[in-house]
Amino acid sequence: MPTERPNGSLYTNIEKNIAWVEFGHPASNSFVSELLARLASEFDSLSNNPKVSLIVLKSEGERAFCAGASFDELVAISNLDEGKAFFSGFANVINAMRRCTKPIFGRIQGKAVGGGVGLASACDFVYATVAASIKLSEISIGIAPLVIAPAVERKMGKAALAELSLSPSEWKNAYWAKEHGLFAKVFDSIPEMDKELDFHVHQMATYNPEALAEMKRVLWEGTDHWEKLLLQRAESSGRLALSPNTKKALEKFKK
Repeated sequence: MPTERPNGSLYTNIEKNIAWVEFGHPASNSFVSELLARLASEFDSLSNNPKVSLIVLKSEGERAFCAGASFDELVAISNLDEGKAFFSGFANVINAMRRCTKPIFGRIQGKAVGGGVGLASACDFVYATVAASIKLSEISIGIAPLVIAPAVERKMGKAALAELSLSPSEWKNAYWAKEHGLFAKVFDSIPEMDKELDFHVHQMATYNPEALAEMKRVLWEGTDHWEKLLLQRAESSGRLALSPNTKKALEKFKK
């Protein structure tokens, strides 16, 4: 059963050197700030766990993978400090995924919006179903996907980032996402995806963990500056959230 907890849920199960990390929230697996902080901390912990060789990131249920950050918290932003703190949530998670010494496999069973696309982009290898359409809707509500942009661009390229961010009402299907490098494999159903994912990660878990860690390091070369960059982007996003144009746009969505 999907969680009904207003602050969401986060569970980790470790078996045979694989950490299965599952998050959930009743609002289409969106993230409140507390849940983002817990997820960032979990990646840091697993990075230092010698019993873990790789990580699988997944969300609850069979529908949306992740609807991004909490709309209620976004609407409630009243000053720059609150805005920066709000947008720093995904910045901290992406940096934790980047720093993590273990490869992260993403399991994307359904739609991903905004920060959900950022999470998928920060994974090292992504499995998805045909239902896993993606969208960056931020500009339609007066903000921009500034924090997740480096992760999306790293995985998909600047042209794909531009196409996603500048068509904020348009869903891109899973095959478009695969063609542009976000998804490694796309399956017709969740059972088919899970069967292949399970086989793949259990096979990978038998390999030299030192080799996996070195490969992870190579994949993220040149991103050390993200520690500062993403927080700077969070502050810029917080400033946008206070714009009268944004407040006006958010009022329309609230109605």
